[in-house]
Amino acid sequence: MKYMILIYGNQELWESFPEEEFAKAVAAQDAFNRKYAETGELLGAYGNADAAQAKVVRVRDGVPAVTDGPYLETKEYLASWYLIDVDGERRALEIAAELPFASTRAVEVWPILHEAAGNTL
Repeated sequence: MKYMILIYGNQELWESFPEEEFAKAVAAQDAFNRKYAETGELLGAYGNADAAQAKVVRVRDGVPAVTDGPYLETKEYLASWYLIDVDGERRALEIAAELPFASTRAVEVWPILHEAAGNTL
């Protein structure tokens, strides 16, 4: 079964890391990624740009409008996400608990209920 693991952060948090600590955090994350890529359970790991670079698209009366955003009511935003394929929820939670950022931040684990077939896109 596939699960998405979500990590939230904010610009203040990322900027607060001293350079050497940030390098250590990146190295720990890279080690995590290699470990689960080798088991075949990690399908992908993606880091998002900060919220200031995001855009929002809304279509009203058939006309798309693109605005800067999202304008969040909170400082936190979806900073990165993982797609894993594991035997079940217990394994997904075990893997999520090994994420380096899980020791300092909450991470969310969401089951993927369905996905579009590749040949229909």
